[in-house]
Amino acid sequence: MFDFRQLRYFVTVAEELSFTRAAQRLYISQPPLSQQIQSLENDLGVRLLERNKRNVSLTEPGKLFLEQARQILDKAEEARAQMADAATGFSGKLRLAYTVSVTFHPALPQTLLRYRSFAPQVRLILSEMYTEQQYAALLAGEVDVGFVRDEPEHPGMARLLRLDVIDREPLLLALPANHPLADRESIWLREVAMEAFVVQPRELAATLYDRLAQIAAKANFHPLIRQHAQQINGLLVLVAAGMGLALVPASMRSVSLPGVKYLRLEDPDAYMLLALASRLDEPSPVVRRFLSAMTETD
Repeated sequence: MFDFRQLRYFVTVAEELSFTRAAQRLYISQPPLSQQIQSLENDLGVRLLERNKRNVSLTEPGKLFLEQARQILDKAEEARAQMADAATGFSGKLRLAYTVSVTFHPALPQTLLRYRSFAPQVRLILSEMYTEQQYAALLAGEVDVGFVRDEPEHPGMARLLRLDVIDREPLLLALPANHPLADRESIWLREVAMEAFVVQPRELAATLYDRLAQIAAKANFHPLIRQHAQQINGLLVLVAAGMGLALVPASMRSVSLPGVKYLRLEDPDAYMLLALASRLDEPSPVVRRFLSAMTETD
């Protein structure tokens, strides 16, 4: 059966219509070139070239085979280039997960825009899931990279994962615009110790739920939870309705909801982590290239 070398030899001879010029172009001597063309013709069972001492011309089967040979060589080169891109992380797919709150942070769209310009051949598959779900999905091989809001709860899990911190985003206190303290710019959480709070259920948003409890404990009170909302933006609706106060990431300021005012918290622990999580010693060139590109210092 013929090989790629024989195809290249044949295409070169067909283009030059001269064994001498083709041999010079291929940097080989003429006898081996003639032998390879003869071997190709024997394998195919047809004569591709008419040649005599003066002229070389294509037969009708030769003209047809020239077109096919060029297509085969082009496809082979395309495959080689794709494999080279895959080996260096410039093609393939990347499964990326993110929490709902990250959709309000500029890091997500900026990362996607930057990566799309950096590696346009990589297919991005996006999934929305909570932080703990992301860690489980990472270890199960169901996602490749996650935008997470906290470190893993379990030490055993942490030893298998890599975390690249993007931001320590400040937390704000969202309160009704008609609240007596709404004209302030900042506040300590202890100043609203007697107020009711609205939160997401802990099984959905453990990071924010636990951070409220942590800051409140340092201020020597236990927050009164009046109502729950499934989504973080749903908290703001409850705040506007006067159902309670809420802790939200600073990027939630972009949600301009009438009836809600945001105050900066003075408490030292009033922040949320934003990090890229991935598997430790990740073998995928696509994932390694993504992490390298997204975490390098500008």
